Amino acid sequence: MKKFNTYFILILAAAVLSSCSGLNKMKKNEGLIKYEVTPKVLETHAGLVNVTIKGQFPAKYFDKKTTITATPVLTYNGGETAFEKVQVVQGESVQANNKVISYNGGDFTYTASIPYTDAMKVSALMLKVHAERGKKALDFDPVKLADGVIATSTLVEKHGMPITSKDNFVRITPENQSADINYVINKYDVRPVELKSADVTALMDYIKAVAADPSRQFKTTTVSSYASPDGKYDMNEKLSGNRGTTADKFIKKGFNKVEAAKAANFFDEKTTAEDWEGFKTEVTNSTLQDKDLILRVLSMYSDPDVREKEIKNMSAAFEALKTDILPKLRRSQFFINVDKVGRSDEEILAQAKSDPKVLSLEEMLYAGTLTKDANEQLAFYQAAAVAYPKDFRAANNVGVTLMDLGKTDDAIVAFEKAKAIENNDVVKNNLGFAYVVKGDLPKAAEYFNSMTAATKESKWGLGVIAITKGEYDQAVNYFGTEPCFNLALAQLLKGDVNKAKETLDSMKEMCKCGKPSYLKAVVGARLDNRDYMLSGLREAVGFNADWKAYAKTDLELAKYWNDDTFKSIVQ
Repeated sequence: MKKFNTYFILILAAAVLSSCSGLNKMKKNEGLIKYEVTPKVLETHAGLVNVTIKGQFPAKYFDKKTTITATPVLTYNGGETAFEKVQVVQGESVQANNKVISYNGGDFTYTASIPYTDAMKVSALMLKVHAERGKKALDFDPVKLADGVIATSTLVEKHGMPITSKDNFVRITPENQSADINYVINKYDVRPVELKSADVTALMDYIKAVAADPSRQFKTTTVSSYASPDGKYDMNEKLSGNRGTTADKFIKKGFNKVEAAKAANFFDEKTTAEDWEGFKTEVTNSTLQDKDLILRVLSMYSDPDVREKEIKNMSAAFEALKTDILPKLRRSQFFINVDKVGRSDEEILAQAKSDPKVLSLEEMLYAGTLTKDANEQLAFYQAAAVAYPKDFRAANNVGVTLMDLGKTDDAIVAFEKAKAIENNDVVKNNLGFAYVVKGDLPKAAEYFNSMTAATKESKWGLGVIAITKGEYDQAVNYFGTEPCFNLALAQLLKGDVNKAKETLDSMKEMCKCGKPSYLKAVVGARLDNRDYMLSGLREAVGFNADWKAYAKTDLELAKYWNDDTFKSIVQ
């Protein structure tokens, strides 16, 4: 019995040693495993760090009774993040459902992703291997597979592009007043009864009112005198001229004390010997029984004498014309043109600051354009929103100004008020950008896509969303052809580096934030254009010194980290 126990212990010890030697041998020869990582340097796209790992086990490496769990882990300063899916492979004798690696060798392919955080910009992809053989377990030494993470896609500019509602303020508003005086057939004297008519009396009162109003200015006065198209042309020509003379004399008397009337071209006198146009208009608007026949004659003949003859041949029609139409054409018409001049910019701005309620809606909205102080603008628009609660523009502009002040949540409240008044594309555009700034891109896309017609601004917003989703082709289409930082970024990310360079070089003004300039450095690095890279980096640092630290850890520029000029720029 004692001899049997001794044999049992020896057999058990041999099994244990065999188990341990299998795991230890695999750990010792871990370097024989070949790994291929795609991408070779990790990148973030659509907010994720994606990785594909292909592993190749050599022949005679994998122990038949061993199971390996391989976990990729991204390690960085302050922490690490493991990829969710863990690759499990097993030897030929293991009774499980994992991928089998034969004693003659084998391979595996693993693809997974993790959400990106800023801490991952300086990181390393490590593979942690845990091996089990029966009840024994052993951790292999972690293997570094790749560096990470290129975060160029996160540079996307997500500022708002809200649309300010325009005012309809017009400082100078043209206005006019008119009156007619009529004459007896073949006469040109101005009868007293005509001067007492309602329109002539109103004209005289208008002249006095404008003369006494400093906000209104006389521009011109036109006097047009006519003869009716019956009778001889020579006589009518002389008659219309005489009527013009008496009409001019009358109206000029009314302007005796008006300084503006002394200007050389203030009065414009016109005469028409035979008023066929007026005749046609009056006939067209009349209820004459034969008006269609009369109008046909006018269209058939252009000679005035022939016209008159043909119309007189229609005796019944001509009798009606003599009483209902022709007397209206023996007249002089007065047109007084005046400019009503509104408050000056200085007056509007001062009034908006002291008591905006005195201003009209258009003046209140216009006041917001007269100052660059966002807080003043906000006060002006808020006053307009209170005074005119049914006009969406005031509430909308309150929201735009709040966004400028960085108060996005308050801006959304203002935009919602504007939306309740009028749910139009301007408000939808602005709500979309408010949610872009907040980081709620699905909500932003919902508003942009609900617009009746896309604006240049909303397309830009959809381009921003497309970049964050990794849809770079679509982003380029949204941004169109107008050079901007985000367009260049989308072109770079889709692989069209030369096009990105062309876009950056076409920008007329570089942002003082330094982003476009820094992107030039990235473009230069990808094109192996050292001079372009250094020029862009130098410009970016000149705008914002924060780019120094960023460049020192940006894997886009890693091949230049030991370049003396590079180091002199970022030191």
